[in-house]
Amino acid sequence: MIAYESLQQVNKEFMDEYTAAFQEVLHGGWYILGKQVAKFEQSFASYCGVPHCIGVASGLDALVLSLRYFGFNPGDEVIVPANTYIASILAVMQAGLKPVLVEPDINTYNIDSKKIESAITARTRAILVVHLYGKICDMDPILQLAGQYGLKVIEDCAQAHGASYKGKKAGSFGDFGAFSFYPTKNLGALGDAGAITCKDEGLNKSIRTLRNYGSSAKYVFNEVGYNSRLDELQAAFLSIKLKRLDKITTHKQKLAAIYLRELKSDFILPTVQTGQEDVFHIFAVRHPERDRLKQYLIENGIGTEIHYPIAPHQQKAMQGILSEERYPISEEIHRTILSLPISYGHTEADITRVVEVMNRF
Repeated sequence: MIAYESLQQVNKEFMDEYTAAFQEVLHGGWYILGKQVAKFEQSFASYCGVPHCIGVASGLDALVLSLRYFGFNPGDEVIVPANTYIASILAVMQAGLKPVLVEPDINTYNIDSKKIESAITARTRAILVVHLYGKICDMDPILQLAGQYGLKVIEDCAQAHGASYKGKKAGSFGDFGAFSFYPTKNLGALGDAGAITCKDEGLNKSIRTLRNYGSSAKYVFNEVGYNSRLDELQAAFLSIKLKRLDKITTHKQKLAAIYLRELKSDFILPTVQTGQEDVFHIFAVRHPERDRLKQYLIENGIGTEIHYPIAPHQQKAMQGILSEERYPISEEIHRTILSLPISYGHTEADITRVVEVMNRF
């Protein structure tokens, strides 16, 4: 059986270092906002090409804190891609704001930059872009629109650690970059963890205060904050894996190249664009008989996933909250998309086997 992903296999080569890091943190006696967090924040900021990184408890918190920082009025609007994972939309709602959905590009699965302007109203305050599946959005026109209309830009980088667009990495374009280090990410922790990147010292100081109850000095609270802190243990694990992130990315790119080169034309493959380096957190193909294909692969010993089977506007929890408009491009993507094995724990032989089976479908 070729599993879709085995985290045990993915993390196998890091285990000795994880164990040593665990012992260091355990016996060090400092477990919250200590030297491990500071070390990771500095390293990850440098990796992303920005001055500042603030460790927080999860990717969702990274988005919520980024949006909360601006002090928008309740009901102000934030533009979000219509096919994103629901966390992007939940963050907007938890910040007291209104998500406005914009269709993706059918080829890249990222928000269609040509459709954003028509969704901007007098109440629009920000664009929340999502670098889905490991590909950065078309940032030049998005940043141009944001400048033209005076909008903030938040990047949801949960699936794009190390991805680049015209030489710049994810998390270095907008006012904030929000990262998740959920265990399945290319840079995954061993539990929930997240971070916010930014270029401005004022933003950096404010987010650090917000994540720690609104406190900039012990027992001094100048604003209403949150408890959202990356813990020492996860930071230590992340520092270990960060040193290998480029190796992880290169491995996944090699696996993706096999799919791109050898899968037959029956399958709609990810678009690879000049000037972008995709990190293939997910390798998603589309097929009109997706469900039958998925079952066929299971019967032949190959695990897959669907990211994501139900469009956000069709989720029960979103009824009466999101616009009742139809989003046909998103619906088509959700109806036909299938994620193939492409983890750091897979071998090139595994992927060749997947291709052989798929090409017989």
